[in-house]
Amino acid sequence: MNESPAFSPPTPPAAAVADNTNKRRTEMGTIVISDNVSLDGVIQDPAGDEGFRHGGWVGLIKDRPELNKLALDEALGAQALLLGRRSYEWLAARWQSRSGELADRLNSLPKYVVSSTLEDPDWNNSTVLEGDVLNAVSKLKQELSGEIVVAGSFQLLRTLIEHDLVDELRLKIFPVVLGAGEHLFGETSDKKPMRLADTQTLGDGIAYLTYELVRGS
Repeated sequence: MNESPAFSPPTPPAAAVADNTNKRRTEMGTIVISDNVSLDGVIQDPAGDEGFRHGGWVGLIKDRPELNKLALDEALGAQALLLGRRSYEWLAARWQSRSGELADRLNSLPKYVVSSTLEDPDWNNSTVLEGDVLNAVSKLKQELSGEIVVAGSFQLLRTLIEHDLVDELRLKIFPVVLGAGEHLFGETSDKKPMRLADTQTLGDGIAYLTYELVRGS
């Protein structure tokens, strides 16, 4: 008795393979660094509740409607938040019990926390990334599409920048020189070229700058 030959699907043309590959690339997640920065590059304690002697330099967001709108727009456009433990705990304490459009969005977003000590995150929809941070974030970029926003978390963002995992920086530059404190960027093993993609002026002199990292330069 003769067996029927096994079905062999036709080989797709090279153009179709290329299109599918490009589609997968465009659907990968993008890591977006979003931070408040002083004119001299300090990011430490912008809200003033961490004990830093120059803390509180951004003022209250509720007194700056343009910043409140920016925060809401960014949250609505994000697919997930990626945070270090300290920033995660600070944001959870600030937003977990609140309601309103921004609070509801932050509370509902998927949140991924890079930490070797946090075991049971209690903020809704939170996941601790285990193991090697670079592998975990690379996998996250492959699994998600859209923007993965990193807020605060300066140690994490330095690691991501060093290893070329960041795609975009959104910096709100406040017109104040602090003269001390943790800075946005640390040492890197090589230069990190960036392209200025957009500039805006918010309120009373806050520069909102968007940079894209230049690959392969």
